Amino acid sequence: MHRFLLAALAAATPQRHEIGKLPALGYNTWNDVRCDGVEATTILSLAQGLVQSNFSQKGYTFLNVDDCWQAPLLNEKGELVPDSLKFPDGLKVVVDKVHALGLKFGLYADRGFYTCAFRAGSRHHERTHAKQFHAWQIDYLKYDSCWSPNLRRKGALEDYARMRDALAQHAPGVHYSLCGWSSWYAPAVSGEEGYHSWRIS
Repeated sequence: MHRFLLAALAAATPQRHEIGKLPALGYNTWNDVRCDGVEATTILSLAQGLVQSNFSQKGYTFLNVDDCWQAPLLNEKGELVPDSLKFPDGLKVVVDKVHALGLKFGLYADRGFYTCAFRAGSRHHERTHAKQFHAWQIDYLKYDSCWSPNLRRKGALEDYARMRDALAQHAPGVHYSLCGWSSWYAPAVSGEEGYHSWRIS
């Protein structure tokens, strides 16, 4: 029985070398609902729209929730906390409902102490947060660059590598997308394992 369960889990989890071979097509909340519009009811309505419009059938299967889903501070364990006003039943309930529609769920985090909208960041808590991403069963992580003291190339890549390694160990099925604003990001990471997509503008 245990062997069967392990085999089933392995079959359901994408192999890491297969992630990112095709573009992660879909929808991102930032350029539409920005910060204030990120909440459970809106996310589920957007997910239903992807399906009802037949976009999901054409390959647009990722629904990616950008900044402002999380509370301004980490909890006492160093964990990210979904904003209780925006997600009163927690985040996992929303993820499960999006998955039930046949879509994939993406989430936003930041390599700094805070996100661009001054929500809690992941700096020094990468492994803890990767474990949370796995528990929530997210499929995609957009990792932003605000409020990190590492502004230069070497330090920025070290920040990104810490989350890459944490995901590889604790959430290997997650598509890892870098959101950096410098022209050197793409050539610096395009030949390395564990980086699946990156911002180019």
